[in-house]
Amino acid sequence: MHPRPVFALACLSLLISSLGAVPAQAAPRTPQSDAEVLATVPARRIDPRAREMAALRAAWRAWPQDEVAAVALAQRYFEQVAAEGDPRYIGYAQAVLQPWWGLDQPPLQVRVLRAKLRQFDHQFDAALADLDAALAEEPTLGDAWAWRVAILMVSARYDEARASCERLVPLAAPLVGASCRAQVDAVTGRATQAAAALRAALQRHTDAPAEERLWALTRLAETEERRGAYAAAEAAFRQALALGLPDVYLQAAYADFLLDRGRAAEVLTLLQDAGRADLLLLRLALAARAAGDARAPRLAEELAARFEAARRRGDSTHEKEESRFLLSLQGDAARALELAQHNWAAQREPADARVLLEAALATRNAAAAAPVLAWMQASRIESVALKALAARLKALS
Repeated sequence: MHPRPVFALACLSLLISSLGAVPAQAAPRTPQSDAEVLATVPARRIDPRAREMAALRAAWRAWPQDEVAAVALAQRYFEQVAAEGDPRYIGYAQAVLQPWWGLDQPPLQVRVLRAKLRQFDHQFDAALADLDAALAEEPTLGDAWAWRVAILMVSARYDEARASCERLVPLAAPLVGASCRAQVDAVTGRATQAAAALRAALQRHTDAPAEERLWALTRLAETEERRGAYAAAEAAFRQALALGLPDVYLQAAYADFLLDRGRAAEVLTLLQDAGRADLLLLRLALAARAAGDARAPRLAEELAARFEAARRRGDSTHEKEESRFLLSLQGDAARALELAQHNWAAQREPADARVLLEAALATRNAAAAAPVLAWMQASRIESVALKALAARLKALS
């Protein structure tokens, strides 16, 4: 069984770390009746995917204790998070799985899906425990190996992630296997080789499904951007966007690329219909501020309200985005640093490192950046942006 890389491997910054909360709480809940409106969607959603979702809901409602029907619907809800950036679907998925959620030994597919949902709430140890138990039962579960890689990568456990990649390779589609290896190389001192491997794999497997190409192209774009190869990065981003697949992470990554190049007006165009996911609304607000757009104050107010609502719920999964919001849009460097430090304790990706370095620089607190600087040295990551920030911080001491 081939894993779905757009949801497994690309989840590193999307499901694990980047999705903030929307005003509605993503808690498990079951609609009280078929007449209850869960969300209002635009007419364009009346398409084959929407009809598929309706059919899955109908099958589950007819027999909610049926494991196959429940897993199919919960998995579809989970995939909607990557497509739309709306974490309410996580709550819907948990509700569907409630008959098995608290079991010590749930059915195999339930266990893998429970791991995916747990990592969304940063329950990484519990998620890994579920994945390890599932793999002990069935070692050929490619999806479980892919998610194991994802969680180990966000935890900066690169040797273990590489070992899991090797277990995934014989089970996965060729492009997925090559991309898994490359993503580890890209943050462990082999970025040039990783970019070359990704490009070669994409050229060899032009017939790969669009979801696989999307993931590989996004990783290629990010790797080239870190290396300072900006023309190559933009070409990869544009190829990924041209696939026409809904993917919040890709939009956010390209928006960041444009913001760093001083192209805020293009971000406003890119994200003109976005806003449900906090990470897209944040980029929209940053672009509006940079471009002098009249919507900037309103967008900042909406973000502030969302983050406040998340705090009231005890939701801390959005701290990276809120730190950036506080630093860039509200000028609260001290609070931004506090959140960035707390976020770094939970997850350690390049984007998390940048947020902490920028907050430490803004507060002139070089000591606060020590964990990130140590990670940079240990991982041997090749990042023009991170190295520039590190040099500025070192100049403070």
